[in-house]
Amino acid sequence: MEYHISACVQNLKPSAIREIFKYAADPAVISLSAGNPAPEAFPAKEIAEISADLLANRPIDALQYSVTEGYPALRNRLAAYMKENHNVGREQDDIIITSGAQQVMSLAAKTLCDPGDVVICEAPSFIGSLNSFRSFNVRLRGVPMENDGMDIAALEQALKEEPRARFIYTIPNFQNPSGVTMSMEKRRAVYDLAKKYGVLILEDNPYGDIRFSGEPVPCIKSLDEDGLVLYAGTFSKVISPGIRVGYAIGPKPVLQKMIVCKQGQDVHTNIWSQIVCDEFMARYDYNAHLERLRKLYREKAAYTMDLMDRYLAPEITYNRIEGGLFLWCRLPDGVDMPAFCKESVLRKVCVVPGNSFLTDENDPCQSFRINYSTPTNDQLARGIEILGNLAKEVCR
Repeated sequence: MEYHISACVQNLKPSAIREIFKYAADPAVISLSAGNPAPEAFPAKEIAEISADLLANRPIDALQYSVTEGYPALRNRLAAYMKENHNVGREQDDIIITSGAQQVMSLAAKTLCDPGDVVICEAPSFIGSLNSFRSFNVRLRGVPMENDGMDIAALEQALKEEPRARFIYTIPNFQNPSGVTMSMEKRRAVYDLAKKYGVLILEDNPYGDIRFSGEPVPCIKSLDEDGLVLYAGTFSKVISPGIRVGYAIGPKPVLQKMIVCKQGQDVHTNIWSQIVCDEFMARYDYNAHLERLRKLYREKAAYTMDLMDRYLAPEITYNRIEGGLFLWCRLPDGVDMPAFCKESVLRKVCVVPGNSFLTDENDPCQSFRINYSTPTNDQLARGIEILGNLAKEVCR
């Protein structure tokens, strides 16, 4: 039988990262390609205690259908936490619980975009979000990244040239994949441009709570007095990605339509997972838990960057990071980046080619991404040394 594939997904390609996972499944391969939290970061004991108590004493709460908006106690707790810790949430805002922050991207695009509309994105940007937007037949307009965030002049040029732009997608803290944190000056500039041109901002902040050095920078959403910012958060990097609990905070009219869309997608986010997140925040010292994660990632990131300074310089350069899970590495001009990444796989080290994160994968790119949080220290040392030896060979 010949199958008809919808126009929305005909041209979608598999995630390069997920495809690389197939190679990384080989136990002989050192995977520097994943985006997973460190295995030792998970509060498994606490989750087991909460789950046992929940199933023993109020199992129906965890096993019955629930409301699409999300578990009320978690919504209230998150709203209070975000207001107190990040000054996020105004009278015009509401909050919904989603199946990971990834679902926020899908619901936002479905709610706000018609086929042929434009989403303005950082270039490079997170491939999962880009593919979510592509699945709704929108056009992506990339804006180059600088060391302190989006190129503001290029952003305004894009807004002038794209009257069908519906929102600006940004990851302002420890951006995936570049590791860049947007300056406060640029956050205000992005907000001002969104207001000037009448577009929304989709602020994706999965890594903000795991800043391990430097000074925190307020969320763009904390500036939002005009109902311009839709904020996406998640428990994936601070409790567990497997429980699939994220959330969106944004203007009530937008969230109401997102709720209707969510009803048709999954009815509601896994209620057991939502209760676990709520009880974890209520029973345990959540801020102490975050500090433990920050210490873990501070030490592991420092170890990784020391290795990179030792083995990769001067052929490969990278941006030093103050949080997040990724390092963005750049090969010298003239080196074939895709060929380098393929050869690294043959040498049993997986990295992610940088063009995977572009709005147009055919654009030139000299960069690749590595993840430091998932591998062991021994794997990091061996993997980065292999990459360094390969770089010295191709740069002769």
